[in-house]
Amino acid sequence: MDKHYQNRPFTVDTPAQRVVFGDGALARVGDELDALGLHRVLVLCTPPQRTLAQAVADALGARSAGVHDGAVMHVPVETARAGHARALATGADGLVAVGGGSTVGLAKAIALDSGLPIIAIPTTYAGSEMTPIWGLTEGGIKRTGRDVRVLPRSVIYDPVLTRELPLAMAMASGLNAIAHAAEALYAGDANPMTDWMATEGLASIGSALPALRRAPHDAEARRQALYGAWLCGRVLGSVEMGLHHKLCHTLGGSFDLPHAEVHAVVLPHALAYNAAAAPRAMARIATALRGVPADDAPQAVYQLARDAGVPASLASLGLPEAALDTACMQALQRRYPNPRPLEAEPLRALLQAAWAGDAPGA
Repeated sequence: MDKHYQNRPFTVDTPAQRVVFGDGALARVGDELDALGLHRVLVLCTPPQRTLAQAVADALGARSAGVHDGAVMHVPVETARAGHARALATGADGLVAVGGGSTVGLAKAIALDSGLPIIAIPTTYAGSEMTPIWGLTEGGIKRTGRDVRVLPRSVIYDPVLTRELPLAMAMASGLNAIAHAAEALYAGDANPMTDWMATEGLASIGSALPALRRAPHDAEARRQALYGAWLCGRVLGSVEMGLHHKLCHTLGGSFDLPHAEVHAVVLPHALAYNAAAAPRAMARIATALRGVPADDAPQAVYQLARDAGVPASLASLGLPEAALDTACMQALQRRYPNPRPLEAEPLRALLQAAWAGDAPGA
């Protein structure tokens, strides 16, 4: 046993969920409907994913209740209500979410009210498909919560589907996955299993992103990235997240910033904020991201992001500098688990550095 846990009690909660992984796994979607006893499912997607979602619906034939392409970032309540109404109108007894975090988020919002079971078919590395975490945005405020009803009952990971993922989105989505694992390593309710999943996920994503940067169509790198995303998503749903995720929910929901890119920008700065309070986690992050030319975890993640070519600053994502005070105030309003206490002045400095694109701790 890891010495860290020898005298420390822990709890491991493993809710029921089925995972199907492998090239061509999409062909097994009908089998997953059979396993769940579903007869008529509504296929969800964003508008750009309509072609793939329609192909899934066509493959299901009479078992498809149609395609609803209304998913958007941060799940506005109006979008959730429209999706729920469509599910009711079509008589769907289940949902198939084809896409990334926006589509899975919409499925979760519908399930939260209806109880409809979800089959998720991820096409990015967001990880939402592995968690019981839901989010809804209303009036510029994003609310999140946990409810086992929204956890997808079945997840089909087909690396072939990620070959169409644009390189820029693959890089940002991969950094999003890294954020899940990094924060899990200093979570107060971590356990040996979550530590292993986080470390393995970090190592997988950390090696896959540079390989994809060199060769975007590298099939093995795509498999490795999706494998890492699965583990990072699983650990996200297993422990309480801290400062980083709170900031990203605040920035994304209040200012309509792109989800994955915000994670990529903020993560090095959030790690720097927590570094002194979580040295064990920082050492494991830096070790897992082997091959990155940096000695400490915040700098390792920052360098990986720079090498991946993702946006470097909140300013480049369209956030006005005048919004930083509001973002800081919102982040301080509700307390949540974090290794270092939240203090207004250091938190405001963190946001300023992320806005400007400075190196962490500079």
